[in-house]
Amino acid sequence: MNSNLNICIVDDDEVYQFTVAKALETINFNKNILAFYDGEEAFNYLIENLDNSSQLPDVILLDINMPIMDGFQFMEEYVKIKPKVGKRITIYMVSSSVDPYDLEKAKSISDISDYIIKPIKRGELTAIFKKLNDNGNI
Repeated sequence: MNSNLNICIVDDDEVYQFTVAKALETINFNKNILAFYDGEEAFNYLIENLDNSSQLPDVILLDINMPIMDGFQFMEEYVKIKPKVGKRITIYMVSSSVDPYDLEKAKSISDISDYIIKPIKRGELTAIFKKLNDNGNI
């Protein structure tokens, strides 16, 4: 597994951020957890670090409904800069929305690896990272 994995949580819910960060801490591998309260903060971080791939996230857990820039707006902007990103970033849409429109829209964006319904559990996180590791994506 990657010796220093960067995981980015993009969600405006502080409790969710805390819970996921704590769950991630219990998974046994070296990681750096980044947290942003909206898509714009996360996107700006990506832009600021385009020339420093070691600072870019390996995995993004992205909420849909956030102020300023929601998850889908983030994805629209990410697709534009993706050719400049110096590494593979795996993106999971993680939302409490069960709206079929959101599910279909997420499926239509090829850069979204999967759509996960909140709350995400430690076991799900472990399975996600095991699969990424087994597939050589991290």
